[in-house]
Amino acid sequence: MANKTAGRSSPLGATVGDGGVNFSLFSRTARSVELLLFDREDDAVPARVIPFDPHDNRTYHYWHIFVPELQPGQLYGYRVNGPVEPERGLRFDANKVLLDPYGRGVVVPTGYSRDAASEPGDNTAMSMKSVIIDPAVYDWEGDQPLHRSAAQTIIYEMHVRGFTCHPSSGIDEGKRGTYAGLIEKIPYLKKLGITAVELLPVFQFDALDAPRGKVNYWGYAPICFFAPHAAYSSRQDAIGAVDEFRDMVKALHRSGIEVILDVVFNHTAEGSELGPTLCFRGIDNPTYYMLEDGGGSYANYSGCGNTFNANHAIVRRLIVDSLRYWVEEMHVDGFRFDLASILSRDASGHPLPHPPVLWDIETDPVLAGTKLLAEAWDAAGLYQVGSFVGDAWREWNGRFRDDVRDFFRGQPGAVTRIADRIVGSPAIYGHKNREAEQSVNFVTCHDGFTLNDLVSYNEKHNEDNGEGNRDGDNHNRSWNCGAEGPTDDPSINRLRNRQVKNYLTTTLLSLGIPMILMGDEVRHTQRGNNNAYCQDNELSWFDWTNLDRHADLHRFVSLLCARRTLRNIDSERQRISVSKLLHDAKKAWHGVKLNQPDWGDASHCIAFGGEMPGAGIQFHFILNAYWEPLQFELPALGGNRWRRWIDTALDSPEDIVPWDEAPETVGDSYRALDHSVVMLYALSK
Repeated sequence: MANKTAGRSSPLGATVGDGGVNFSLFSRTARSVELLLFDREDDAVPARVIPFDPHDNRTYHYWHIFVPELQPGQLYGYRVNGPVEPERGLRFDANKVLLDPYGRGVVVPTGYSRDAASEPGDNTAMSMKSVIIDPAVYDWEGDQPLHRSAAQTIIYEMHVRGFTCHPSSGIDEGKRGTYAGLIEKIPYLKKLGITAVELLPVFQFDALDAPRGKVNYWGYAPICFFAPHAAYSSRQDAIGAVDEFRDMVKALHRSGIEVILDVVFNHTAEGSELGPTLCFRGIDNPTYYMLEDGGGSYANYSGCGNTFNANHAIVRRLIVDSLRYWVEEMHVDGFRFDLASILSRDASGHPLPHPPVLWDIETDPVLAGTKLLAEAWDAAGLYQVGSFVGDAWREWNGRFRDDVRDFFRGQPGAVTRIADRIVGSPAIYGHKNREAEQSVNFVTCHDGFTLNDLVSYNEKHNEDNGEGNRDGDNHNRSWNCGAEGPTDDPSINRLRNRQVKNYLTTTLLSLGIPMILMGDEVRHTQRGNNNAYCQDNELSWFDWTNLDRHADLHRFVSLLCARRTLRNIDSERQRISVSKLLHDAKKAWHGVKLNQPDWGDASHCIAFGGEMPGAGIQFHFILNAYWEPLQFELPALGGNRWRRWIDTALDSPEDIVPWDEAPETVGDSYRALDHSVVMLYALSK
């Protein structure tokens, strides 16, 4: 083309080049496209409107233009005109300002209105705008993703805002709840011993995608898959969020901590047919979403009003391009895919045996070595734990969560299941001939009770959400230990603390990748709310005063993590992590009698142990979920003695001791108190 401003169809999005910026947008059924340039995010009128000429500025279904002299930081959006035939899935609205699907930054005006994007009329002053970003100008100072092995990984699932937003955080008010605020708390994470943070969604999301009067706190309402959420930045300039996010990643990497993003590619904030027109709906609705009833309504396998059409060629490219961008330009180490099973569905919603988008992700060379974690189910009943496609994916093991909860709350028939979970869930994953770390082991996560509430409430208490306590799961597999909610009964409080330690010990010592929820290490409570997605307040925020209140538990978790990853272990003879010990040892199952495990439905205890060949280390692991103490026989050591590393029934600091300071036990048996976990080891002389 002779026209210098015609632009190019590739790459998609706004790309800074020599002398200006190239814009490219895909829309198959649009009749016309306008590029809008803004000076400020709350402008009611664009500073400049640039129409795309259908002859010069369109190649196939790509609308493109080159605009000279534009600079990074420029605000922009689109207006796209086309057929308004909602019964056929065509929902163009030329009055709405639309975000760029490939926009690298987003600004949100003070008066942003989700309603204005849902109702007829112009919403310019109340619309989000995209930001031109040049990712090449940032100085990474040699930083690269860490590529830590799965066997050396301990994940801490956390919320960027909630981690430092509480006044007790000690962070300056201007940095509370931000990427910069998180940087200041890295020493805490390092001391705790975790090796990876899994951040709840940080893609730009619509905080107003929530019941009226509430906010979407968790962030599972994405609207731009390339832009870091602007409200998590302490900087007010248009490009501040991008650079501050990268500052955070760089600082975490310097402390040896990986960054995993919880990514939502299964739906967007545009919701159902009654929802707002923010981006995809107004650009090419039938391409980006799964539609039903001839196109008149949205398939809803996500439970959030719409389902992204992930296996369409255009959408697949968008998803892979997004992941590549976060790895190449933002240096993240991995991704956890929310409701990942949706990505295996075709445009009609049927599960595919070889979903193209999942194989695109798995086989992409840029993503090789990147951690890929799948929540292997969706909101419409598709459950693929143990059968998720591919070789590179690791799975959130929902069965680990359920079975460990059942065992420690005393449910019949749980012994055989918890035994399998402890050794990496071979009954689930053994057919794949994969390492134990295919299983991501967790008992709690953002969705559901906190660990404190799991042992304090039998029923959910979600009244604050304003939905009459109808929202949230009714099947929590919890046990309140004798009283609902807070109590002054010291015996109940001791039992609850013991149960919390039981859950954490089992999670951190089982084979697989352990994950703990932010605040569980200091018994954070949501007062029985098991669906705090709309609670951006002290109910959800990390309360730093709990560090003193529950210092014993924090110490307990720190020592568990240290031995899991061999942090601060100096003795050469002891340079064997617990995970390696459990993985490599020749193991045997026991009950209260050696070599006589009770696999019956009425059994509430199990023990197992073994010896690591050539290392001179033996271990014995006891789990007693019975309501009375039990005496467990111990294997003979030939003159040596067992050492007690962990006994969750003991008070701190005896509940766990530094590995090389473990005291010797006496006799050929060990009395494990009710509801306790014990870990013993012995070293050959």
